[in-house]
Amino acid sequence: MKPIWIVDDDQSIRFVLEKALLREHLPTRSFSNPRDVLAALNTAADDEGPQILVSDIRMPGGSGLDLLEKVKAKHPGLPVIIMTAFSDLDSAVSAFQGGAFEYLPKPFDLPKAVELIRRAVEESLREEVAEERMAEAPEMLGQAPAMQDVFRAIGRLSQSNVTVMITGESGSGKELVARALHKHSPRANGPFVAINTAAIPKDLLESELFGHERGAFTGAQTMRRGRFEQADGGTLFLDEIGDMPFELQTRLLRVLSDGNFYRVGGHSAVKTNVRVIAATHQNLEQRVIDGAFREDLFHRLNVIRLRLPALRERREDVSMLTRHFLQQSAQQLGVEPKRISDAALAWMENFGFPGNVRQLENICHWLTVMAPSQVIEPKDLPPEVGVTRAMAGSDTTPPAKVAVVEEHVVGEGAPIQAPSPVAVLSAMPESSAAPAAPMPLVGSLQGWELDLETEAVALLGAGQTDVWDVLTRRFESRLILAALANTKGRRIEAAQKLGIGRNTITRKIQELGLE
Repeated sequence: MKPIWIVDDDQSIRFVLEKALLREHLPTRSFSNPRDVLAALNTAADDEGPQILVSDIRMPGGSGLDLLEKVKAKHPGLPVIIMTAFSDLDSAVSAFQGGAFEYLPKPFDLPKAVELIRRAVEESLREEVAEERMAEAPEMLGQAPAMQDVFRAIGRLSQSNVTVMITGESGSGKELVARALHKHSPRANGPFVAINTAAIPKDLLESELFGHERGAFTGAQTMRRGRFEQADGGTLFLDEIGDMPFELQTRLLRVLSDGNFYRVGGHSAVKTNVRVIAATHQNLEQRVIDGAFREDLFHRLNVIRLRLPALRERREDVSMLTRHFLQQSAQQLGVEPKRISDAALAWMENFGFPGNVRQLENICHWLTVMAPSQVIEPKDLPPEVGVTRAMAGSDTTPPAKVAVVEEHVVGEGAPIQAPSPVAVLSAMPESSAAPAAPMPLVGSLQGWELDLETEAVALLGAGQTDVWDVLTRRFESRLILAALANTKGRRIEAAQKLGIGRNTITRKIQELGLE
């Protein structure tokens, strides 16, 4: 990770922040004036620049606000945190118009300052990953007729700013379609801002969408721009729109009608020019009948409807997508890409994938970490695909009772009832059935115990006396790598899923040489 640049003429402030961030394993670089920062930016290579810039406002030799303006002109995606005394609050608030990520009031609480900086780092890393994927990877993959229809629709909409409603099951790639619609639209040079309305608590969603004024509620210490302002001139993607609280739907309808809204606690109308793309896995018509979704908002959003097919409707794409995700996972983890045998692909193609493309991607991450050899065989596939060692040992052809896993769908957006591996196995002859183990966090550890036991016997037989430490490190390394693959490298999320602390996983990664 690139360092956090700290700009302040006060040496004590720089010292305190440096030490606090280094304790969190965040590298730093400090400057005493904006002039040196600009000179360093002009000479730094792409991989040597700052991850985050933290700057004071009032400094000899230049203003932090002027620095913000110049930095944003050259590096618009760089998060900048402004530090300011209370008397500079008005200047700090105005800095938001120049694109500041957040402001840090002086004197600041050190743990809160570190948490704010870490949040900016995580946001920056997420944006980098998203930009890399959009720049390097194919936008969308699919040869099936259903996907070709989607591609044609995106092409027809490429010169339009019309509102689009994307429907499809969870994990089918609705955000990917929204990004493609943005990239191939007249607004491609503007921002693409996404928000999952189902993932944000009801009492915070209004502020997230429309922003808030300072003092609007407890904890609102600054004015904050909402997603509509952030997306001005570009595209706002409202995912899971069917879960939006009813009372907020009225405010959304008003913005869609005239482009004006008020921040929470605000008295002046804010004008925004945003193209809205909405998505849902639910049946909105039924939600309207049930009184859970406004009919007028439904018609406002449903100008063009684009239905994304489930993966089971495009089984011919599973092979291509599997190979693509295996390549992608290997690149992310810095390992040699694994190959998959035709027999294993046959199992994959006949699996129902209730989690759609997202589930397939996760399985490929799991295989990259967990498959014991470079060629993936049916016995290496995770239990959720329905393969056991007994089934895959002698016959590489998927049994008929597993080969077709058809889900029953009741109307668009209805919940999918897919047979679990346990149900599938119980329908087979007793000779081939095996009890299904509970699915652990990042996939089954099936095979680990055999590998560890074999290695333990070998080490003990050789008279080695540190067997416990050697095998413990091996187990911890595999477990952490599997969790990181599951979360696509996000350490905090991986720590949460493993049930350990953020500092613990960082320390373990360093101790085990997994950087």
